Amino acid sequence: MKQQKTRPFGARDKFGYLLGDLGNDFTFILSTSVLMKFYTDVMGVSAAAVGMVMMLARFVDAFTDVTMGRICDRSRTTAAGKFRPWILRMCVPVAAASFLMYQSGLAEMGTGFKTAYLLVTYILWGSVFYTSINIPYGSMASAVSADPSDRQSLSTFRTMGGTFAGVFIGVLLPLLAYEKVDGVETLVGSRVTVIAGIFSILAVICYLLCYRMITERVRPQGQAKAVPVGTMLKNALKNRALVSVIAASIVMLLSQLTMQNMAGYIFPEYYNSAAAQSASSLVMMVAMLLAAMVAKPLARCFGKAELSAVTNLFAAAVCVVTFILRPDNVWVFVGLQGLCWLGLGIFSMVSWALITDVIDDAQLKNGVREDGSVYALYSFARKLGQAAAAGVSGYLLTAIGYTEQTRQDPEVLGGIFSISTLVPAIGFAALALVLWFWYPLHKKKVEANVKALEELQKGE
Repeated sequence: MKQQKTRPFGARDKFGYLLGDLGNDFTFILSTSVLMKFYTDVMGVSAAAVGMVMMLARFVDAFTDVTMGRICDRSRTTAAGKFRPWILRMCVPVAAASFLMYQSGLAEMGTGFKTAYLLVTYILWGSVFYTSINIPYGSMASAVSADPSDRQSLSTFRTMGGTFAGVFIGVLLPLLAYEKVDGVETLVGSRVTVIAGIFSILAVICYLLCYRMITERVRPQGQAKAVPVGTMLKNALKNRALVSVIAASIVMLLSQLTMQNMAGYIFPEYYNSAAAQSASSLVMMVAMLLAAMVAKPLARCFGKAELSAVTNLFAAAVCVVTFILRPDNVWVFVGLQGLCWLGLGIFSMVSWALITDVIDDAQLKNGVREDGSVYALYSFARKLGQAAAAGVSGYLLTAIGYTEQTRQDPEVLGGIFSISTLVPAIGFAALALVLWFWYPLHKKKVEANVKALEELQKGE
C-alpha cells in the first residue's frame, strides 16, 4: 500500500469521522434504547419474541457482513476513495429503514403481523443497509492514515461520536417519549414514531458531512487479491488476535447494551423516574469524556489491552457492589453506573484502534491486507454481542414475568434490578479476562508490528 500525497491528516478528518459514527448511532442507539420497550409496551409483543427477532437477524448478518467486507476489499478505488462512496450511496436507505421500525399506527394489528413486520424492517435496517454503510465506514479508518497515532485519534473521535449520540438520545428520549399515566411513567408510541423520523433526518445530515470532510490517503497498489472466502475464514480462525478481540467485543456489548436496554425498564419502572434516565445519559457523557481525555496517554504508556483489562475489572466490581447495596436513592444508582461507564469507556476509546492492530498483524502473517474482510468479521462479532444482549434481556424479562400488566409487581421490579446489574458485571469481568490472558497484541507486540510494517513498506 502507498500513502497518497494530499491534504495532511488533521482536525477535519477527526471531526468528519466523529460525524460518521454520530450518524450511525442516531439509528443504532435509538434501537438499543427503545426498540424492545416500544414493541413490548406499545405494540404488545413479548420481550422474548423481540429478543428472538434480534437474534435471528444476526444469522442473516453472518452472510451480509462478510459479503459487504468482500465487496469493500474488491471495490475499485475511485477519486473519492475506496470506502467513502458507500457512505453516500447508503445513507438514505439506512435512515428510512430505521424510521419504518417505529410505526405506532400498526399497534392494533395482530401479534403475528407485528412480529413479522419487526423481523422484516429490522433485517432491512440492521442486516442490509446498516451493514452496507457501517463496514465501509469502519474499514475506512485504515485508509485515512497509516500512522498508528492518527488511527488512535480516529478511534477516540469515533467513540466520542457515539457518545454524543448516546447523550443526545438518552437525554431527550425519556423527556419527550414518556408521560405520567396514573402516576406511572408510560411510553407514548406516537411520540416515538416522530422522534425516529427526526433522528433519521439527522443521521443523513451527519453521513453527508462525514463524506465531505474525510480524505482517504492510503491507497492500495493495484487491485486487491481475490482471496477465496474459505481461505479468508481459515486464516481468521487461526488468528488468535482476531478471535480474541471478537470475543472481547461480544462480552463488551453484552455489558454495554444490557445497561442501555435495561435503562428503559429500571428507571421508569423500578425508580419511576424518566428524569433520572435522562440525567444518567449526561453522567455517561461525563464519564466517556473523561475516558477520552486519559485513554490515549495511558494506552501509550501501559498498552491498550492492558489498560482496558484493568478498567473493566473495576467496572465489574462496581456492578457487584451496586447489586449488593440495591440503593433506594436513584441518584446513588446513577452515580454508580457512571463509574461503570468510566471503566467501559476506556475500552470503547481504544477498541477501534485494536482492530487496526489486528489488521496489521494479519497482514504480516498472511502477506495480504484485507481491511474490509477483517472489519466485516469484527462487525459481525459485534452484532453477535448485540444479539446476545437483546436475547438475554428479552429472555430474562420474560422469565421474571414482565408484561405491560405486571410491570409494577414487586417481584418483577426486583428482577429488573438484578438483570440491570449482574449481567453487565459478568460481561465486564469476562472482557477483562479475555484481554489479559487471551488477546496477544499487548504493547510490545504492537510496537514490533509497527516497525515490521515500516520496514516492509520501505522495501516496496
